[in-house]
Amino acid sequence: MLLTIDIGNTNLTLGLYDGEKLGPRWRLATVHDRMPDEYGLQFLGLLTHACCPPENLSGVCMASVVPPLTSKVVEAVRQYLLQEPLVVDTGVKTGVRIRYEDPRAVGADRIVDAAAVLRLYGAPACVVDFGTATTFDAISAGGDYLGGAIAPGIGIASEALFQRTAKLPRVDLQRPPTAIGRNTVHAMQSGLLFGYVGLVEGMVARFRSELGTEMKVIATGGLAEIVARETEAIQIIAPWLTLDGLRIVWELNH
Repeated sequence: MLLTIDIGNTNLTLGLYDGEKLGPRWRLATVHDRMPDEYGLQFLGLLTHACCPPENLSGVCMASVVPPLTSKVVEAVRQYLLQEPLVVDTGVKTGVRIRYEDPRAVGADRIVDAAAVLRLYGAPACVVDFGTATTFDAISAGGDYLGGAIAPGIGIASEALFQRTAKLPRVDLQRPPTAIGRNTVHAMQSGLLFGYVGLVEGMVARFRSELGTEMKVIATGGLAEIVARETEAIQIIAPWLTLDGLRIVWELNH
């Protein structure tokens, strides 16, 4: 069994693989001041609940975009799961040629996503990741990671509206009855959901003009499904794309 861990700014996402099959998966809140022992006990509890004691693990593969947490999670894995994790970083085989001006500046999760797309769906492709940020990643027909675009995530936008205005409330991201909101909650939901749909459609069109008409569009992240329901620009929904990419990277390095 392979344990995959994606350390993001908002969530830690974990998945347990038996070969190519993804079994139990979990999302934990990213807590910066949590100690390695706390993370270790959490991981141990999740695996125990899944009837997978640490001795059944064949390895651990992880990616992180939160450097202060990386060492804590590595220590937790070593101490509690008795594994030396493979951390996706410079020098790790990913199967992706990076054409970014500074390859070290690309988030490990974006490269892992590209590795999964190349193996599972083919290129050229655009990956739309609805995370803390909404990112668009371009993969050429030849399998090169070219770069992309980064926009504020829907959650950040929603929270900013609440914090920076006097009268706007916090709202759940749900589809309003109509695009023209008849009350404040529906108006905010319309602006957030349909506004981001417009963002996705516009960016996808621009990427397609540069990558070619055969470009596939793959959406991932926690809000991928709710946005994808509102547009035909997204062809494939892959909520666990990063975990699949970590499995593929592990295979390439073992």
